[in-house]
Amino acid sequence: MTDSPTAATSKAVNADPAELAQFGALASRWWDADGENRALHAINPLRLDYIEQRAGIKGQHCLDVGCGGGLLTEGLAQRGANAVTGIDLAEPMLAVARLHAAGSGLEQIEYQQIAAEDLVTARPGAWSLVTCLEMLEHVPDPQSVVQSLAHLVEPGGDLVLSTLNRTPKAFALGIVAGEYLLKLLPRGTHRYERFIKPSELADWARPVGLELMDLTGMAYRPLGGNFELSQDVSVNYLVHFKKRGRE
Repeated sequence: MTDSPTAATSKAVNADPAELAQFGALASRWWDADGENRALHAINPLRLDYIEQRAGIKGQHCLDVGCGGGLLTEGLAQRGANAVTGIDLAEPMLAVARLHAAGSGLEQIEYQQIAAEDLVTARPGAWSLVTCLEMLEHVPDPQSVVQSLAHLVEPGGDLVLSTLNRTPKAFALGIVAGEYLLKLLPRGTHRYERFIKPSELADWARPVGLELMDLTGMAYRPLGGNFELSQDVSVNYLVHFKKRGRE
């Protein structure tokens, strides 16, 4: 699952052009709940519930990194965020996101085609809540993204991430079952070598002032066709960090 394969690149080009093209081609069908990204639509309420429970959404100034067509971005606005900025590098995705937000009357959303690394230079520490969901496993250098996210959230603010664990179970369920057997996602969405262990994520976060607050799994239930939070983090997982620095 991915909101976007992009979102964090700079002059070093921390993005995969092939994935940019692949997801850009899906832009016109991004909001089709029965289309190629139906799993993302199914999981979105669960992700928003987690963010709301862990960090709160109402009244927050939010940044959604790797926003894609704006699914999570709009959810943050609908749940009471004062302002929401969505960033991505795939312009076809952003075009769809802007049109959908305008049609939904969500004037508090702003979309920008910019990398997280570049946004750090322009607006460091500008957001109280930063999200980056289903994106880290799609960039060549996810550690660089995490470092940038840490600089974008204000001291005392919250950062919520999600990705896939690099385990045989994640390969079996996330790729073999998800993309080929159940066809919940387009084939080629994921590359196993880019999956990220929670310990790696924690190691990247600690030196840049991020304190690990929670680690929770997300599990797919085939019989009900839905997702639920789980103590099992061996496939998909959510992470809540808090930025140190405010007493």
